[in-house]
Amino acid sequence: MKIDLGVEALSPQLTGIGRYTLELMRGLQNHPDVGELRSIYNGITATDPEGLLRGVIPQGTRKRKKWQRWVDRTMTTLQSRKRLYHGPNFMLPPEAKSGIITVHDLSVYKFPEMHPPERVAHFERDFNRSLERALHIITDTHEVRRELAEFANIPEDRITAIHLGVNPAYRPNRAIDGSVDYSSYAIEPDGYILLVATFEPRKRIDAALNAFRLLPDNLKKRYPLVLAGATGWQNDALHELMSRDEAKGYIRFLGFVPEGDLPGIYSGARLFLYPSIYEGFGLPPIEAMASGVPIIVSNRSCLPEVTCGAAMMINPDDTEGFAAAIAKGLEDDTWRRDAIDLGLKVAAGYTWEKCVDQTVQVYQSV
Repeated sequence: MKIDLGVEALSPQLTGIGRYTLELMRGLQNHPDVGELRSIYNGITATDPEGLLRGVIPQGTRKRKKWQRWVDRTMTTLQSRKRLYHGPNFMLPPEAKSGIITVHDLSVYKFPEMHPPERVAHFERDFNRSLERALHIITDTHEVRRELAEFANIPEDRITAIHLGVNPAYRPNRAIDGSVDYSSYAIEPDGYILLVATFEPRKRIDAALNAFRLLPDNLKKRYPLVLAGATGWQNDALHELMSRDEAKGYIRFLGFVPEGDLPGIYSGARLFLYPSIYEGFGLPPIEAMASGVPIIVSNRSCLPEVTCGAAMMINPDDTEGFAAAIAKGLEDDTWRRDAIDLGLKVAAGYTWEKCVDQTVQVYQSV
């Protein structure tokens, strides 16, 4: 098979969809059933797609005249007639007359007020056209598969749920292998609570902050809340809320953490929080479990599906209950031991190799 993979989601600040695209690209490059893989960025072939992780935009996508870009896209269209296009970020581009798309979630439609207006407009303009042209659709979970079938009136046999994977870099005891300098982040191994998420409204970081504030001062001082993630949107009020406890040393805001440091940051945490109200899969909780860290997650969306009973479930709107759960997660050694053991077993079932193999099976089916 000859496959074209859209790689627009690759960037220096890698989000969950970017991670999915990267791992899919790497796996397909070496897969025995894929004869040739091309990475396509905005209509042209990217000869060094991993350069996008360093901010290197493929030559030809900038400063080219309109007619030159039209020629690039036309050539891509002609060359693609005997190839299968996979859009891993919801959409098929105009030059792909058909192909596979991965729909990660329906948050733009379920929570439009939580997204930038230009993103909502983009989906309203292009998403239905991509659904109509798609030969088959992949979702990250069975929950999103069910939602999509109902939302778009699509037969479920046109949709396949394929769980994502966990990079082997996420494993226990990274705190002692020297892979990260904790002092540079002003934190200590086993001495902080961690939350990793893009700073956007549906992640409900505000719920974690409000619950954390209810903890006794001695717990907050011993285990500060460490927040890490890519810059999002609609978060001015969130940063204002954080500033109240940052000045007291109870909160550390790391911003976007480089990929090489992130596994060590996970592994050094005492407890991991993820109060998001809606997810397509939710990679951070699985990465935390793979790192040997007990987790507390929201009881919403697909998170019960992907954590498989290994997480403590909370209602993010119940601030007092959330605070009690955090205290238990920090101090109840019996729960912690059981949660760590079960989390490691659940996380071991999520591999990128399995994700890539199942994706290739979908390619073969169409």
